[in-house]
Amino acid sequence: MAGKVFFSVSMSLDGFMAPEAVPVEDVFSPEGQNDPRVQRWMTKWSELQAWAFPQRFFRENLKLGEGGEEGLDNDIARATHERSGASVMGKRLFDAGELAWPEEAPFHTPVFVVTHTKREPWERPGGTTFHFVNDGIDAALDQAR
Repeated sequence: MAGKVFFSVSMSLDGFMAPEAVPVEDVFSPEGQNDPRVQRWMTKWSELQAWAFPQRFFRENLKLGEGGEEGLDNDIARATHERSGASVMGKRLFDAGELAWPEEAPFHTPVFVVTHTKREPWERPGGTTFHFVNDGIDAALDQAR
């Protein structure tokens, strides 16, 4: 039986979803913190995600500490996450997350990574297993359903 597919993304009113490409290693390296490209990337990304990180659900799920805002944004974020049976992402997001997420990745469901890179599934504590799909987005969606 095919599951419902819904698209969840943060996007600015002018269509901005992610900063210009900066190598993931640069974003998380000590040297990268002084790179103007990385600083611009972090500023843009932080502005785009500014609504999410104060939310109690995000703080809990990403292990950012106690507390956080409650209200409609928090309720929507929690409900969206809880109704997800699987996630699909690209390799670039996975690469960034592999470096940044806590050991217990924040999905708690199967995640299908669309990539040309061959790799065995990667199981994390808390119910997240990353599956690497090499034959396109349609194949990833079929597996996620």
